[in-house]
Amino acid sequence: MHWFNHSRLFDLARRGQRLTHIAAVIPLSFIFAVVAQFGVIPLVIALGAIYGFSETGIPLAGIPNTMAGLLMGMQLTFAFVLVYAILWAWLKWFEKRPFWTLGYEMKDALAQYARGFLFGALMFAGSVGILALFGSVSFEQGDPSKQGLAAMAGVMLVLIGWVIQGGAEEVLIRGWALPVIGARYKPWLGLLISSLIFALLHGLNPGLSAIALVNLALFGVFAGLYAMREGSMWGISALHSVWNWVQGNFFGFQVSGTDAEGGTLINLMETGADWLTGGEFGPEGGLAVTVILVVGILVILFWKGKEAVQKNLAG
Repeated sequence: MHWFNHSRLFDLARRGQRLTHIAAVIPLSFIFAVVAQFGVIPLVIALGAIYGFSETGIPLAGIPNTMAGLLMGMQLTFAFVLVYAILWAWLKWFEKRPFWTLGYEMKDALAQYARGFLFGALMFAGSVGILALFGSVSFEQGDPSKQGLAAMAGVMLVLIGWVIQGGAEEVLIRGWALPVIGARYKPWLGLLISSLIFALLHGLNPGLSAIALVNLALFGVFAGLYAMREGSMWGISALHSVWNWVQGNFFGFQVSGTDAEGGTLINLMETGADWLTGGEFGPEGGLAVTVILVVGILVILFWKGKEAVQKNLAG
């Protein structure tokens, strides 16, 4: 697996004048993620001024679904867009390299993004298929204005926010933390530490269980391997974004323990045991997703690409 030890991501990380020490990478990953969340404060203040405040927060339940989708997309954008700005500043003034060296080269960018988008949708659909196979999912009757074609506008507006959110988590963990640690120390250490950071960043999410925590770490391993093998961040950024969107706004499940506003195209609910369905955390907390992630990891590790096949044929 030449790509594991010599990923393009490591070459790009070495473009700077210095690589951040692992003792700084770990705490800074958490600090950058938390600080970025403060970006949502101006939006909360503005919405509070418009809709008012209540004991449970801003009362948005009665607003039209399209507006709910817009606000959900804005919330995701405001809460994560600062990740890009913070990393840009860190690279510019400390590591002394441009932002695109995080894995955003333009060559084949569109093809990689489209492929990641397709893979993400198919992977999560596969986990739903497992739930259906065990009779652990069923249709849920909800507000007609918030599901099906009536919800299309809101659902598409939320997708914009998921693109920002998924890309932000990926660029922080797989675009920066993994390659910096991997390039300065060992690739396996970068993969391991970045996967643990990713899991712990979700440690305060509602409904978290032991299986959910394992799945978060497994997704970290899967995403890290995907990015390392492709040598780019475009594909895994798309995969992460569409995974969340399909989970919350296509099928109507919880996304890592949180509700996805803006409506859903197919409104499903889990009906089986929590160990399989994930319970309050959503499918990411159940073994159906575990199976999909393990299969995904095995495919990345053992799938022979065109170069490997041609080399074997030539030999």
